[in-house]
Amino acid sequence: MDVHFKILGSSSSGNSALLQAAGSSILIDAGMSGKKLEILLKNEGVSAESLDAVFLTHEHNDHSAGVRGLSKFARLPFFANQDTIQAIQPKLQKRPNWKIFETGKAFSFGPFTIHPFSVPHDAYDPVGFFFEWGKEDLFAPISSLAWVTDLGYVPTLVKERIRKAKILVVEANHCAKMLEQDTKRPWSLKQRIRGRHGHLSNDSTFEMLQSIDGYCWEKVFLMHLSKDCNDIKKVQEKFSTLKGQGTRFSTFVVDPSTSQTIPI
Repeated sequence: MDVHFKILGSSSSGNSALLQAAGSSILIDAGMSGKKLEILLKNEGVSAESLDAVFLTHEHNDHSAGVRGLSKFARLPFFANQDTIQAIQPKLQKRPNWKIFETGKAFSFGPFTIHPFSVPHDAYDPVGFFFEWGKEDLFAPISSLAWVTDLGYVPTLVKERIRKAKILVVEANHCAKMLEQDTKRPWSLKQRIRGRHGHLSNDSTFEMLQSIDGYCWEKVFLMHLSKDCNDIKKVQEKFSTLKGQGTRFSTFVVDPSTSQTIPI
């Protein structure tokens, strides 16, 4: 079964990805303007109008800014939990085609089974997603993707979802030393970023991945890098030593400025 996965945006300026599998095209998060997303999708040979659904992790603008523009497509469903919808809707002039899911409760859409799981982040009810599709046969083998981009630490349940994914998308947000030395961010913001409801550092993500046994990963994407407080070369150097990298799975880092996917 052909799977096309493309990260369209990856930074505090906007996060989003296109997943095409089993004849379905979905958007995971929509953190740029609708117009920008339409252009990025067109570059992938996909019209925004032809999307089957949009799945939102939480209400922060760098994950939901495109809801306003994309909601012009009246039939396009936007999947989010109740708290996320309540946080986004007041910013909109009209009501999108909301589809409500319950955090922690699996549901089906098209060829996908979706498991939305709670993550520790400073939003109303933020989630990560575990998507699964396919059948147990040679022509459509079961595959999966975990999307975990905003969290301050990694609880056991999140580790389990991460472990089972064939495609893993996880954040490596900042270099702890660069964040400490940054002059643009006030102390309070630095505390938020490195707190238990903030973002994972390079070291935290590396240690978490290193600690997981029995993983199913074929590809690992490191995204949501800070433009000011991280460095692609630092990430490449750090994760090149990850056990299994280059032999059991391939690792990629996503450039926060260009969204280019760079092999490690």
